[in-house]
Amino acid sequence: MSVESLQTPGPVPYGQLVPVTVHFDDLDALGMLHNSRYPLLVERAWAEYWHGRGFGFDGDWAAAGDMCNVIKEMRVSYERSVTSPGRYAAHLWVERLGRTGLTYGFRLCSADGTETYAHGHRVLVRVDAGTLRPTPWSDRARAIATELLRPAADDADAADTTGAEAA
Repeated sequence: MSVESLQTPGPVPYGQLVPVTVHFDDLDALGMLHNSRYPLLVERAWAEYWHGRGFGFDGDWAAAGDMCNVIKEMRVSYERSVTSPGRYAAHLWVERLGRTGLTYGFRLCSADGTETYAHGHRVLVRVDAGTLRPTPWSDRARAIATELLRPAADDADAADTTGAEAA
């Protein structure tokens, strides 16, 4: 399965939109997307994005390479409730790419990218499967991550035009 970017009336200025689906059973008793589902949808979008570029995990951590990573930090800010099942998008980008760490930013948004429901960031550290110590990202993973780097804002007027807070 390959991931195709969504066609939007005005493309996002950086990163990529990846389609996600909210199902009826993702909603809580109040008819809103349960708070734990927002990061889950984003995680699934990232998995599809990397899988579509040939990265995956088949149960062998020693062979997993760049997919052998751990979460150091995660932050989610909820802006608006998702109140119905349907098609949405995860706007994905890379905030910082270090030698062994990677900070990615995300928004759960409308399918066209114009409405933000939640946004945040997550810090990953690539680890060696045997020692569980930090180890450098591969050149291939770095090249793909570099394509998603969010441009640095020169001033407040150049800040994010998508409505998400700068991470």
